[in-house]
Amino acid sequence: MDVFTIITILTVLSALFAFINTKFLKLPFTIGLMIIAMCFTLVIIVLGLFEHWVLDEAKLIIDSIDFQTVLLEVMLSFLLFAGALHTKLDELNKQRAPIMMFATLGVLASTFLIGAMMFFIAHWLGHDIDFIYCLLFGALISPTDPIAVLGILKDANAPKKLEIKIVGESLFNDGVGVVIFLVILAIAEKGIAAVEAEEVGFLFFEEVFGGIGLGLLLGWIGFQLMKTIDHYETEVMITLALVMGIYSVAHYVHFSGPLAVVVAGIYIGNKSPEIAWSKTTQNYVDKFWELIDVLLNAILFVLIGFELLIVQINWEYAMFGLVAIPVVLVARWMALKGPIEIFKKKLDFIPKTDLIMTWGGIRGGISIALALSLKPEMERELFITVTYIIVVFSIIVQGLSIGPYVRKVLKNSGQD
Repeated sequence: MDVFTIITILTVLSALFAFINTKFLKLPFTIGLMIIAMCFTLVIIVLGLFEHWVLDEAKLIIDSIDFQTVLLEVMLSFLLFAGALHTKLDELNKQRAPIMMFATLGVLASTFLIGAMMFFIAHWLGHDIDFIYCLLFGALISPTDPIAVLGILKDANAPKKLEIKIVGESLFNDGVGVVIFLVILAIAEKGIAAVEAEEVGFLFFEEVFGGIGLGLLLGWIGFQLMKTIDHYETEVMITLALVMGIYSVAHYVHFSGPLAVVVAGIYIGNKSPEIAWSKTTQNYVDKFWELIDVLLNAILFVLIGFELLIVQINWEYAMFGLVAIPVVLVARWMALKGPIEIFKKKLDFIPKTDLIMTWGGIRGGISIALALSLKPEMERELFITVTYIIVVFSIIVQGLSIGPYVRKVLKNSGQD
């Protein structure tokens, strides 16, 4: 099946599911789309019991989509730029210390905590898994995805200082999490004896700081170009070209594309409105990227729902997935607790920030994409199933309950 046909099918289904959700279910946008997509998938599976060609055709479509490439190399750059473009630097700057600690040391701590707990649990359950593969799982499941929860936090009238912590952390921990995953993957492929500490340190330094530097450089160039003109069509095209160019260059020079795009988005979004853009240009740029964000998120969460077709569910894998849910939540809480304790006296944290950020740390498509990149000998099928179970629980259960929980905390603390 050709690419255009696949894109057409996904777009049509996304629009149809969006209509059903908006008209009838009225659930948060991305959560509603994923639930409908999963129900649609279950209907296909049931129909496949009677008409095998229905299930075969559906699996053929999903198998022809390289989810890892589609998300990590196509969608992610646009989604991160759209989020970073509307992140205000002054608000981010006030919370920069805890956000950077959440997104770096927090992700690293979460990776090792999850890896260690899964290693011992696997042995306890009689399923021997190498520790390095458990660390890989810890790295791929640690990055959080705020897409589904942001709208809910706004509906709950969450304080800006809480929202910026969750948004800021997730914008940066996606990039850091991918870098940590790639470092551990290199060790798993070559063997710990073949990888020197200097090589690991250089790879991490190159990816992270190279990505940040590249984002600043190309973001500055894009800003300078837009400053010299007043033509909203051209300026919208420049922002689009900037995202695609940054990600391509980052991939070529082995820098972190996600971090580069986030840094460029924050730079453009904060410098351009007052200096480079007219009111008309700003309105068109904002609306353009808002629509890109909505469209890609719709397709992404529909794809997540459809991935149910290729996930191998058996009792052993399902048990691992259910056990992993509290493991991931506890590890996230422990990773967040340290930075929160360090900064809570200096910065004004709302009550139960640790619990809100733990429950609001929703996992999404990045975790599934990274799980799909594992090799068969790395317990690929097991970790794909476990990751999928955690992502579905995270988006549906945590996503639907975080809003009421935030409102309850704010009411009890007198901040509603």
